[in-house]
Amino acid sequence: MSSTTPPPIALAVLDMAGTTVEDGGLVLAAFDVAATAIGIPEDGPERDHARQYVVDTMGQSKITVFRALTGDDEERAQLGNRAFEAAYDNLIGTGDIRPIEGAEKAIATLREAGVKVALTTGFSRATQHRLLDVLGWADVADLTLSPEEVGRGRPYPDLVLRAVLDLEIDDVGAVAVLGDTASDIVSGLRAGARIVAGTLTGAHDRQQLDDAGATHVVDSVSDFTHLVLP
Repeated sequence: MSSTTPPPIALAVLDMAGTTVEDGGLVLAAFDVAATAIGIPEDGPERDHARQYVVDTMGQSKITVFRALTGDDEERAQLGNRAFEAAYDNLIGTGDIRPIEGAEKAIATLREAGVKVALTTGFSRATQHRLLDVLGWADVADLTLSPEEVGRGRPYPDLVLRAVLDLEIDDVGAVAVLGDTASDIVSGLRAGARIVAGTLTGAHDRQQLDDAGATHVVDSVSDFTHLVLP
């Protein structure tokens, strides 16, 4: 019986908030603004349930989250999404937005080794650009993608597969994915990536990442490079 050597990793698909970017908990702060906008009481079990749902579904497209919270009331979901994006955008300017320690070096190391890097998010394209601007990351990666450009966000595989297409990767077996949420893991597995790793710098813990099927769990993006590079 012969074995086939897997191809070297040619593409790393990295999540932003919680994986390569520290935002100081701005997602929940922005959500509270949006929840009030769509009529969820500020105190009580309904707000508590909604906040927990947001934590549980971190990494997913935000409009998808608001559709679930509003029972597929599209008008309220769109209102909530707009309020969230506006609040997050305002908070970016006042919050402690910074790269997760070692993220810039890790991305540079991957690219210098010939691995292409795509940064993905569950935020809108406008919010992603705002984050990139604040970080000074206009040229940090080979590609940046949001759900708006691919059709569906996580946990669907579209973000990863679009990166494969746009960066002309020949084999999904040459793809490595890193994220801090179960949705990141499910997305990478559905796309067929060979490495689908979770990082402990964000929303979900080791158990949640393992339960989602992560091939590896690392302490941070810095450790991810050791999985990807020979």
